[in-house]
Amino acid sequence: MPDSREHKVSCSNYQCEIELTLEILRGKWKALIIWNLHLHEIIRYNEFRRLIPSITQKMLTQQLRELEKYEIVSRKVYPTVPPMVEYQLTQIGQDLIPIMDAMDRWGKNYVKKYNDTNGLK
Repeated sequence: MPDSREHKVSCSNYQCEIELTLEILRGKWKALIIWNLHLHEIIRYNEFRRLIPSITQKMLTQQLRELEKYEIVSRKVYPTVPPMVEYQLTQIGQDLIPIMDAMDRWGKNYVKKYNDTNGLK
């Protein structure tokens, strides 16, 4: 569960579960990380850098750690030199995919409607 926030004593004080979900997924990169894990199943750390080239190493590490803390993503470290680290979605993370798929469809429909309304193609 997310840490207590200012003006929030604990996670039980969220006004609704949507607020909790948005708190867990907040940030520019988490949705892209989750979606890429859905598409590729297992991704090594450096592969993320190729898949999401505009994310910094620091931000990627931070976002992956938060997703791991919330049990959305699991991390497996292989004892090699240098260490090889792989990430994949947990079952809780997999449960987000229908929601994200619906968001993807909604976004595509919105862009189409916006373009049609404004005479853009």
